[in-house]
Amino acid sequence: MATNTCNKMLMKNVPYYDRPRERLLREGAVHLSDAELLAILLRTGREQETAHQLAQRLLARFGDLRGLAQASHAELTELKGIGPVKAIELHAAFELGRRLMGVPREYRASIRLPRDVADLMSPELAHLTQEHFVCLFLNTKNHVIGKQTIFVGSLDASIVHPREVFKEAIRRSSASVICLHNHPSGDPTPSREDIAITHTLRDAGELVGISLLDHVIIGEGKYISLKEQGYL
Repeated sequence: MATNTCNKMLMKNVPYYDRPRERLLREGAVHLSDAELLAILLRTGREQETAHQLAQRLLARFGDLRGLAQASHAELTELKGIGPVKAIELHAAFELGRRLMGVPREYRASIRLPRDVADLMSPELAHLTQEHFVCLFLNTKNHVIGKQTIFVGSLDASIVHPREVFKEAIRRSSASVICLHNHPSGDPTPSREDIAITHTLRDAGELVGISLLDHVIIGEGKYISLKEQGYL
């Protein structure tokens, strides 16, 4: 109890704008140092030592994040301020990072042509009985870094809102977006609504600086690229 009280008193002496949690909310995780990110995971320090100071001591002990990630449970708990629970939480965090590096192949696919989009997504979309509107999020090298189903049901220009598409694109730091959906009828011919949605998303993308590269419609055994059709 005394340690928690001491940590609260120590944190009160840290300016609000310099606290790791507040900085993350204000500036984003990418702007925090390794020690600050670790401090957020640790949550608390110990008597006369903030979580940030404890994080700095951890990094000094193991050299860097790689060394810390390779530390055993016993090595971590040897340090004052790192009990069994904190050690387990650190192991879990680093394991999540390792697993993220091994994300499924589809998220590392490279998109060069509409055919690449169709080959990637047709197995998932071609036989669905409802329309699914899906976005692929790409980096500057046109590698797929994420995928999100935005809407399920009959498409309408008023339902598929650019806000939902580009909110996800911004959250993932995407350089560009490819939208696609299936036609349960099997015929990928674009409707007026499909074309209207494409134009709306293209214009919204230009405003936020994230290009809509294509809108691909998946049918049964075939596809249509609205870019190839001249709508983009």
